[in-house]
Amino acid sequence: MPVLEKITIADFRNIRLQELDFSPNLNCISGNNGEGKTNLLDAIYYLSMTKSAFSSSDKYNFRYGASSFSICGIYRMENSMESRFAVRVDSSGEKKIRRDDKPYPRVSAHIGVLPVVMVSPEDISLVSESGEERRRFTNSVLSQMDREYLSALQQYNRLLLQRNKMLKSPQVDMDLLSVLDSRMQAYAEPVYRARSRFASDIRPVVSEFYGALSGGSEKVDVRYRSDLDKGSLEDLLKASSEKDRILKYTTVGVHRDDFEFTMDGWPIRKCGSQGQQKSFLVSLKFAQYEIMKRGCGFAPILLLDDVFDKLDMNRISNLLSMVSSSDFGQIFITDSNKVRMAGVVDRITDSRAYFEAAAGEFRQCTE
Repeated sequence: MPVLEKITIADFRNIRLQELDFSPNLNCISGNNGEGKTNLLDAIYYLSMTKSAFSSSDKYNFRYGASSFSICGIYRMENSMESRFAVRVDSSGEKKIRRDDKPYPRVSAHIGVLPVVMVSPEDISLVSESGEERRRFTNSVLSQMDREYLSALQQYNRLLLQRNKMLKSPQVDMDLLSVLDSRMQAYAEPVYRARSRFASDIRPVVSEFYGALSGGSEKVDVRYRSDLDKGSLEDLLKASSEKDRILKYTTVGVHRDDFEFTMDGWPIRKCGSQGQQKSFLVSLKFAQYEIMKRGCGFAPILLLDDVFDKLDMNRISNLLSMVSSSDFGQIFITDSNKVRMAGVVDRITDSRAYFEAAAGEFRQCTE
């Protein structure tokens, strides 16, 4: 499995210039809010996914006044060889990604090379926001394991843009629309099948992790909802063509898929307490980790950002006992309360490194 041994960050968020060496096991980062803990984890995420876990645009990732930012990581790969990965983005938006000084032919070719799972307070959007957030989550999981899925999704989205553009024109060419519908069908099917398998695979794993983390009797569930449950996309598009022409956008398809999260049969966003929702989301992300480990054949890097918030000490101990097991690989964890983190971590493992963050700078400390 890839292990991040060293990282060099320049002008990313509030980090001016930083070079750090990491433990292959547990890395603990403490510091007050706003000092850069999350930015360090986001830089690691960026090296894996070629985008921020939190920013929709790279323009928010530049340190104030900087004209570019760069992130470079040296990884020990699954064959025990070292590889150097580097990404650089300039103010024009140009993004360059290299492995061992060789550029990738396209950005998407890097996705899945360095699998990663991020758990953060922002995950609450998976419960509280629209289906777009849950689709984005699912896409990030499947794209790291399945290149065919990523390719089909990209092709589908490209055709969807063309179809919506055509629907906005004064005169819609119905013959051309029919051709587009047929082509979209070809790419929608593998997306639909992959998401269906993912929902089936992750459902029991989420339930298992939730029980271990919370110790509660609540039954949690994950269900996949898609227009394609009703029939082929081509037939659905044909049936909705008049409606689509009136509304001037495509109203059916896998771009409208959703995942339903329930507790004892009720939507978690309505019936779950803050602690229950947090436990569910951590369980969902740990289940993502387990599914990706199976799919990739090795453990992803796990990034745990401020996961102790809204969890009682019993759940915190359960969480860290879970991640300290041999089933987990390299882990990065942040907490504003250094004493709390050290008090729990020191009881469960000796294989850890501590770092303190202050104003975008980090120093390694003994405890």
